[in-house]
Amino acid sequence: MNTSFRATAGILILAGILGLSACSSSNNDAANATPEAAPTAEATAISQPEASSSPAPSVEPSEVPSAASPNAAGGGSESASSPEDSSKLLEELLQLAQQGKVPGVEYAAHTGLMDEVEAAWGQPDTKESAGKGIYATYSKKHVVFGFNKGSKIFDVRSSAANLQKLTLKQIESVLGTPDRTTVNGSDTIYIYQAGKRYDLKFIIPDASSTVDHISVFSEQDSINNMAG
Repeated sequence: MNTSFRATAGILILAGILGLSACSSSNNDAANATPEAAPTAEATAISQPEASSSPAPSVEPSEVPSAASPNAAGGGSESASSPEDSSKLLEELLQLAQQGKVPGVEYAAHTGLMDEVEAAWGQPDTKESAGKGIYATYSKKHVVFGFNKGSKIFDVRSSAANLQKLTLKQIESVLGTPDRTTVNGSDTIYIYQAGKRYDLKFIIPDASSTVDHISVFSEQDSINNMAG
């Protein structure tokens, strides 16, 4: 009986030892498994704010100033020839015409000599007989001089760019109705008396609405000294 009891006790002790070993092994496996799973959980926790954060607001095309817009360019462009500018120019033309001159040219009809012009400006680009005298053209200066055989200038013409912006409406609004109007080929010539000696002429081609050139003309000097 003692022998049987001892055998039974030994079996129970062995079973207990085996059970404890199994539990210990199970705990070790669980402990070893946790570190491998943890990085995935941490990565998920870290990545969530990035996934849930709102993207940076995009800029709409309408909010970006266009390079061609007036604001981007520093403001819109103004008219090349305002009414105030044209009025001042026309008033100046009439005042200079009373002296036989056009803007930017010191040589005047009646008092100027072609010899003086050539000494200062050199030979003209062209020189040809036309109408009542000889006409010398200085293309780069946009000026033509008409002179008689005595070298006296009787006609000073200018085709400067600012003059070619003038319209008949602007001219008449400042200078009034022309004293005379003549036609030369396809050009209409609007003539204003500038003092007792000079005519201020605006030459406007039929195909255009603006001035081609102006002329300050001394009729008396176009007749004198033509003989010889």
